[in-house]
Amino acid sequence: MLLYFFITCLSFFFFAKSLSLPPWASESKTLLSFYFKNPFMNTLHQTTHDPASPVVDQMSVLDLPDLALDCILDLLPPSGLCSMARVCSSLRERCVSDHLWEKHLKTKWGKILGPAAHREWQCYLSSSTYHLDSPHHQTGNLGFAKIISLIRSISSVFRDDKQRKRFASSLPLDSSMSCYLSLETGRFWFPAQVYNRENGHVGFMLSCYDAELSYDTHTDTFEARYPPHGRRAVAVEKSVTWDRLRSAPIDASPHNLYESDSLKELKPGDHIEIQWRRNKEFPYGWWYGIVGHLESCDGNLNHCDCHLSDTVVLEFNQYTVGSRWRRTMIVRDHREEGNEEDGFYGGIRKLKCKEDIEMWKRHWPCSTLE
Repeated sequence: MLLYFFITCLSFFFFAKSLSLPPWASESKTLLSFYFKNPFMNTLHQTTHDPASPVVDQMSVLDLPDLALDCILDLLPPSGLCSMARVCSSLRERCVSDHLWEKHLKTKWGKILGPAAHREWQCYLSSSTYHLDSPHHQTGNLGFAKIISLIRSISSVFRDDKQRKRFASSLPLDSSMSCYLSLETGRFWFPAQVYNRENGHVGFMLSCYDAELSYDTHTDTFEARYPPHGRRAVAVEKSVTWDRLRSAPIDASPHNLYESDSLKELKPGDHIEIQWRRNKEFPYGWWYGIVGHLESCDGNLNHCDCHLSDTVVLEFNQYTVGSRWRRTMIVRDHREEGNEEDGFYGGIRKLKCKEDIEMWKRHWPCSTLE
């Protein structure tokens, strides 16, 4: 297989020196010369015709071996694929292929898209608001070309309305490319979670709450809409950065109590997330804490028996010593505990992944909270 690939690439190298594009791809010459800024691909654009060659006018990019062409397309960024897809119908079929766009989806969006986001995408597809050519999705007179400009494509190939509609209608609604463009242009609001919501409001430090998010490609940030808390209206936060986002660790409604599966094994020093809500009308948020020692224990690990006790101490060290939020105790057969004054503590997740723990530490407040 490696030998075949080497022979194919070598033959393509010599073949490219005499390659020219036919009349039907006159616009693609400019397109290719922009995206392939290297000496090898510049050959495609700067080729001089050889009068002695009888087949020079019959060659095109589509004459390349499938493997070579697929390798080129695989290296293109999303904006390059969008522009190449408008060259001709044959390239369009290749450039909208799921296997090319799934890679881009995973690379850019994989860490913040969870099962809930995929379900929301399916609902979005079936809704009347989703259609690539609908008036809601047109901006200015360029229509679909405006979408591409939002992901930093400089193409203005769509010179008439018929061409734009023809491209939009040829793109499968449930394709990976459609999903990528809907995310990139901010049309698709997807569920995820936000650390330190509402611009790091002191009441939410070291917490992570569910929200609906929309991407702003111009600022490379997100707008977040948090669900209403009791009688409180929907809260909106803008300019949410990538490092404050994650997909929900539990595929469940934020109003549902998480069934803890690690209570029996908790011991001092373990890092945890625990559900907490102000009252039972509110959704849960996840809060970071550490398992501490009982008051009867001096903290010496050589003779610590805290892991054998039915009571577990949880410490939230972002709060100052003496604060009522600094420590709480639960039992190992814990369900939901609390009251209207101190709030309600729900399910507990033991953090086993170092990356999850480091993520919480990166959001540690600059000063101790009261």
